[in-house]
Amino acid sequence: MYIHLGGNKMIRSTEVVAILDAGTRRAPHSLTPFLEAAQASGRMETISHEEVKSYVVTKEAIYPSPISSTTLMKRAQPPRNGSHRSS
Repeated sequence: MYIHLGGNKMIRSTEVVAILDAGTRRAPHSLTPFLEAAQASGRMETISHEEVKSYVVTKEAIYPSPISSTTLMKRAQPPRNGSHRSS
């Protein structure tokens, strides 16, 4: 299954390591060094110029997304009872 992250970016749901709420970047200072290191190493991949609401972490890259972490989490869940879900 694929997850649309915003812009023209889609990734396989199996690639997702974590989905982080961008609002938490301002609160816990422990997240800031992680995101700054990803930016410095070139692992931060811009997919949209809209306001960042969440960060999707994979083994290869970190994607700042204009889609909320709650919506992305719902998109990452497998459909129930084999039915398709639109979001």
